Order: sequence, then structure tokens, then C-alpha cells
Amino acid sequence: MPDRQITVAPHGHVLTNTAVWSPDSRWLVYDTRSTADGGVFDGVRIERVEAETGRVEVLYESRHGACCGVVTCSPLDDRVAFILGPEHPTADWTYGPARRQGVVVRATRPGAAEALDARDLVPPFTAGALRGGSHVHVFSPDAAALSFTYEDALLDGKTTTGLRGVGVCVCDRPVRVPAGHPRNHDGSAFSVLVTRLVTAPRPGSDEIGRACEESWIGSAGYRRCDGSWQKRALAFQGHVRSAAGGTIAEVFVVDLPDDLADLVRPGEAPLSGTPDTLPAPPRGVLQRRITTTSERRHPGIQGPRHWLRSSPDGERIAFLMKDDAGVVQIFTVSPRGEPPRQLTRLPWPIASSFTWSPDGGQLACVVDGSVCLVDAADGGLRRLTPPEHGPAAPRPEACVFAPDGTRVAYVRRVPCRGGSCNQLFAVETPP
Repeated sequence: MPDRQITVAPHGHVLTNTAVWSPDSRWLVYDTRSTADGGVFDGVRIERVEAETGRVEVLYESRHGACCGVVTCSPLDDRVAFILGPEHPTADWTYGPARRQGVVVRATRPGAAEALDARDLVPPFTAGALRGGSHVHVFSPDAAALSFTYEDALLDGKTTTGLRGVGVCVCDRPVRVPAGHPRNHDGSAFSVLVTRLVTAPRPGSDEIGRACEESWIGSAGYRRCDGSWQKRALAFQGHVRSAAGGTIAEVFVVDLPDDLADLVRPGEAPLSGTPDTLPAPPRGVLQRRITTTSERRHPGIQGPRHWLRSSPDGERIAFLMKDDAGVVQIFTVSPRGEPPRQLTRLPWPIASSFTWSPDGGQLACVVDGSVCLVDAADGGLRRLTPPEHGPAAPRPEACVFAPDGTRVAYVRRVPCRGGSCNQLFAVETPP
């Protein structure tokens, strides 16, 4: 299959692991962080490139010492969401997991950013506002909400678990916050934490100390065991302690109310938390463990960093785990909690994050230095690009199907200003 370099500017180009194509499959969105993996948060622009022509448009340029990155597209309209670090950073408030926020820009109004999640750092905290930082904002299939990972600023450093959880922003429900702290601000969405964390999970229990790498389940949810329909749900990686005391990541699901308006209703504890406790999930949110892998030879989710990904029909949640030979393979599991199934049986490990094709028939990922398609029925492998190893190999962070299914976007490192930098590529998929 022919692949093509899309960007050429001599600076970094970083793709998020999902939702990087505009709904019409015409544009790719990215940020300009300089390092290969984007681990240094130093990008100052959110851009998009027209895949056919290479024409670049700047959607946002940060100001006042802030940086920006990790951009995703709405599946239905021209909104993009991304992280913005602190403007006017100070010694006690620099960029960090607990000190970042989500913002939204419309491609038709470049430069005009709206704060997505509100922040309130002073008790009594405002319901619908966060007391920390949000990260990797991904629109729901109907674009009415976004998922994100969360890190608490008030409890940061006070526990050993990292305090990373998964949250949801309900769009078009503005939250206003008192100006009691210089870093407080309003937001255009009502934000809640939907996972329940504990600081010291009991060995062998379903308690989790960390929740991350989430995915919306299905394009319209999934079918429950009783045949009824669960309209909204997220799959995520939950860190549990095995009976032997080690920490492993397992697949969890959190079911959400069908009506997003119900997420404003507190459950057993305050939505916004207390000075000593994390924000708590709303009423009607149910967290469930899906996999139990502690007895396997290689327990737990493993492999390159990746986000769980659901098939469009909501029937299968894909994740990476080692087989008995120690090779990282793709496994799938039903959100109803049936035993996991091994999809691939390859001699090489899956080497990247992955995405499903829009029709659910294939997954795109990197294997043995090639961008490949995995058949979702039998695990068969088809290379789209020839093997390339070393610095020029396809990067592991992103391998993303276009919404029309005709192309897969990925990143390679190429020579640049006497060194190297990331550039975006796209490869066509077979008809």
C-alpha cells in the first residue's frame, strides 16, 4: 500500500492515540511538542494539516508562558479539545499532571479557546469544577460529553497511588467558580470524576488505586446481559493489588446514566470532594471489574502504553497482554465480563497503541516495524508499510484509522535541522 508523508515543517508533530481526524477524514490535528514521544510538554501550537494537500492551519497558539498539546477532534462538528498548561506560570504553579486544564477551539474560530473544565481550589468546592488537572480529552460518539484522566492537585504527593482517575465533562453545562484562588476559573462543561479510587487497595480485591487509559464503549453503548441497552459507558485500566501484593492493571467498566443530566446528582459523597477526599462519582454510576488475570503466567495489561479501545458495536474491548510465551498480543473482552479472548498469535509483539476500523472489521497497529491491519475475526496480519526498524520505525504512540476507513495516520522520525523530528504519515487501506 502506498504511504505518504503529510507534514514537512522542521519541527515536532505529535498525534494523540485516537480521534485525530476531522469527521470528514480531510484534516489531521496534532501538536508541536519537540520530543519523539511528546514526553516534554513544550508545544506552543495546535495545528491541522489537510491530508491531500499538506496545507497547514494554526488552530491555537498558546500565550503567556503556557504550552499546549494532546489534541482530539469531535466526531460530529469542528470542535477540537486539548490540554493547556498554566499561563503566567509561577514557581509553585508550573505545568504538571495536577495543574493543567482542557480547552476547546472551533476550527472555524481559530485562536478562540474556551475553558472546558472549571477549577476550584478553595473549600467548599464547587460541584462540577475540578480541584486538579485533566488530560487526553476524548469526545463521546454523540459529542455531548468528553472523557478525560484526572490528577488531584490538593492531595498530590499525600498518597502513593498517584490519584489518577477518569472523569467526564458534560458539554454545554457551564460552571461558575468563586474567585477565591488565583488559579480558579470557570468552565463551559460540568465535570465529574466517575471512577472510585482508594489510597490502599486491599490485595485480592476489586479496589483500585489508579484509573487511566479509558475508552468510550461502542458508538452507542453496549448490550447488557439481560438484553437491555447500556447507552453510555467507559472502559478503563484499573490498577489493583493481586493476592500476592503486586500491582497489575486490569480491564474495568464504568456504566453511566443514560441521561447525562443525571451526572450532576451527587452519590454517597460530595461530587467535588473534601479537603481530605477525592471528588466522588455521581449517583447511578456503576464501576465493575471485567478481567481477573492474576493467575496467568504473565498477569495484567502489558506492552506499550495504550488506551483501551472498543469495537464500534460495543461488543469487544481490545487491550494488550502477554501470551504464555511472553509476546505482547491483542486480546478482547466483552463489557459484560465474559472471559478474555486472544485475538493475535504473532511471533512479534504488538508495538503500538491501536484503533478499530469504523466497520469494526480490523485494527490498525505497528508490528515488526510495519503499520499493519489485524483482522478482527481471526487475528490475521496484513502489512501496509514495509518493515522499518531503528529510529525511522513507525512511532508507538498513535496508529489511527480515518473515520471513512480509507487511511491510517501514524508518525515517523525523519532527518530535520541536523537532527530528527516527528512527521505525520498516512497510508491507504485496501478496498
